[in-house]
Amino acid sequence: MSADRLLVVGGDAAGMSAATAARRLRPAEDLAITVLEQGPDVAFSACGIPYWVGDLVEDRDRLIARTPREFAAQDVEVRTGTRAEELDLDAGTVRTSGGETLGFDRLVVATGGRPLRPDVPGLDAPGVHGVHRLADGAGIRAAVAAGARRAVVLGGGYIGLEMAEVLQARGLEVTIVLADSLPMSLLDADMGERICKALGDMGIDVQPDQPVRAVETGADGAARAVTTDVGSYACDLVVLGLGMGPEVELARAAGLRIGETGAIDVDRTQRSRSHGSVYAAGDCSQTFHRLTGEAVHVALGTHANKQGRVAGSVIGGRAARFAGVLGTAVTKVGDLEIGRTGLCSGQAEAAGHDFRTETIEGTTRAGYYPGAEPITVKLVSDSGSGQLLGGQIIGGPGAGKRIDVLATAIWAGLTAEEFAGSDLSYAPPFSPVYDPVVVAARVASRVELG
Repeated sequence: MSADRLLVVGGDAAGMSAATAARRLRPAEDLAITVLEQGPDVAFSACGIPYWVGDLVEDRDRLIARTPREFAAQDVEVRTGTRAEELDLDAGTVRTSGGETLGFDRLVVATGGRPLRPDVPGLDAPGVHGVHRLADGAGIRAAVAAGARRAVVLGGGYIGLEMAEVLQARGLEVTIVLADSLPMSLLDADMGERICKALGDMGIDVQPDQPVRAVETGADGAARAVTTDVGSYACDLVVLGLGMGPEVELARAAGLRIGETGAIDVDRTQRSRSHGSVYAAGDCSQTFHRLTGEAVHVALGTHANKQGRVAGSVIGGRAARFAGVLGTAVTKVGDLEIGRTGLCSGQAEAAGHDFRTETIEGTTRAGYYPGAEPITVKLVSDSGSGQLLGGQIIGGPGAGKRIDVLATAIWAGLTAEEFAGSDLSYAPPFSPVYDPVVVAARVASRVELG
């Protein structure tokens, strides 16, 4: 009896997590696994690219978790440089860029995301770089090594801020051009204003409310300036930090159902809602918000790994379900750490909540302990029940990862009052006696501090 055939399209976080989870549960004689990856690398950390650009990570190979040879030792065949060109779901076949036709019994679509690119002239010019593949990082590093001195970063999300920081650290003059009025659009405006001020204090120029209209090129055809309705910003390097959309061209052409977010519609086992033998995971798939139940698309490696593991586990015969997302994320720019989770005020309003917000200022350590830094914590909670709906944190070193405590409380459905009574650790090198997140929760629940 021949083995079942699992084909995975896409060899990064979701795809390789699916392949390895399935292999752990089913041996090679029972399940043959083949992964097709159009690029030269698999299982690499796109999140680490800014830090490689900034020379905080010196060797690109440190960003690669495992190589095709290492996967082969687990009886997972990985074919790099091989693009899936066409899927025939009824026949159970895929046509590859090499002209080969491969059959499958189960399929995992893990084609990932694609950097958002507005339709403006010059955006494909030399000198314009995304931050998506290791080749993108290599291109930016090469530009810096070749003498680039002025960079324009388009977008003020996580990648945009991280790239602005590392490019400035490499000695470039950096301008961030925003279509929005403030960076980090998933934060409330008062928190975004703090980030904007911090960027200015660092010497990074922020130009808000200016959608890019064109990338001007020089005689050599390379990028030389970014133009908006307000002005023109000279540069020798343009970095795109405009976010990610789902890469679903292959899935759409094959007839897979696409959800309202533009990503592949899947159930909580990551199975396609339109084809029972097909699964999708990672940035190409649609998921749901744990608080609102609404369909969302969130492109983060944490979710991609977990979704891939769910798909691989189900294919391997073990029950598994993806539990949803809160949109928890953390980043830094300079010494400023930024975290958010759950619903911001705008999202809470859109979801129909009668909500309240509370913002407190504190310190990351006991105020008398060396290295204590300012921290701002903002909570969003339901006005009636007191249930925690969202949290935002901005502060010095030691501030950012506190967002995980808030994410856990929101995940568990705690009220502000319940969370205010939780047993958190204390020692002067780590926090004041009342941690700032507890202070915020007590203010939100109107419990007076003793």
